[in-house]
Amino acid sequence: MDKNTQKPTQLTTQLISQLMTQDSLRLQALESVRVLDLPDGYIAAGFVRNLVWDHLHHKALPSPLNDIDVIYFDLDESHINKYKDYQQALNIMMPEVNWQVRNQTLMHSRNGDQPYKSSLHAMSYWPEKETAVAIRKLPSGDFECITAFGFESLFNLQLTHNPKREKSVFEQRIKSKAWLKHWPKLTLTP
Repeated sequence: MDKNTQKPTQLTTQLISQLMTQDSLRLQALESVRVLDLPDGYIAAGFVRNLVWDHLHHKALPSPLNDIDVIYFDLDESHINKYKDYQQALNIMMPEVNWQVRNQTLMHSRNGDQPYKSSLHAMSYWPEKETAVAIRKLPSGDFECITAFGFESLFNLQLTHNPKREKSVFEQRIKSKAWLKHWPKLTLTP
């Protein structure tokens, strides 16, 4: 795992938590996932990343989400398609959302990697570093944020290629998702 793998600072967590509490859809999504009590379960990727970028671009409203990525890590899962049951449960709770649920213990095969050790470890293989962020709501009501590469580049409005993935994949995602058009202050970093 990257030597910079870390939990964010308390200040970063507080800011992200504050942004989440101002978004009723995200709060409901976090509670829905919390109820499932998925092992090492988080809502990841654009759910956090886009909200931070919206905040830093002073957008009055959060950008609409194409989907909500739920990740978890369960080595003991007995059925290979169990994630579909979780996805269906979330669809019942919040049918207006396009849920994407994936057990990260299975994703290494699809990606041609060695087996992942946790949700955080799996995130360290995602194509851009700023996407490797996740949050969950704890039973106490607090939020827990994790990141595979730290939050500095995310808050500096950078897009950084993860060298664990082909650069062409990174470039294709930037183009297809139109991030630079939607968030014009973003800069590409080597």
